[in-house]
This record gives sequence, C-alpha cells and structure tokens, in this order.
Amino acid sequence: MDKEKKGEIVTQFRLKENDSGSVEVQVALLTERINRLTEHLKLYHHDRHSRHALHGVIGKRKRFLGYLNRTAPERYHSLIAKLGLKE
Repeated sequence: MDKEKKGEIVTQFRLKENDSGSVEVQVALLTERINRLTEHLKLYHHDRHSRHALHGVIGKRKRFLGYLNRTAPERYHSLIAKLGLKE
C-alpha cells in the first residue's frame, strides 16, 4: 500500500487529530490489505504464501472487530457500516 493511500485511510477513520493507531484505523488498513490480497489471488490462485498471509490478516481483523464490539458496540456498528462489512 502506498503512503498516500494509507494517509487517506488514516485521516478518514481517525478519532482525533494525531490518531493513527486506534482500532478503527487498524481495521480500515487491514481491510484495504485484505482487498488487495483478494485481487491478487484472483489472478494468481495458486499463490499459497499470499493465501496464508490473507488468512492471517483476516484473523487479525476479526480479533480487532471482536474487541471493538465488546468494548464499544456503537463504534463497532458505525465502523462496519462505513467499511461495508457484514455483521
């Protein structure tokens, strides 16, 4: 992911001015990475290393979303609506 795209995602999902590590930002960055890996695997479906990486990133995002749902359900619902994820 290039620096400009990452900066756009951080500014869109941050909670405060200098926020770059909140759960919302991290989930948004992981979602972008998942989308890129998915597109890559559509072209190269035999790439097992990328598939393994994709499963790891999906698991990490799932753990972040579970944490957010437990601690702040309203922020969780807002985030999945913004990202267009299933509940």
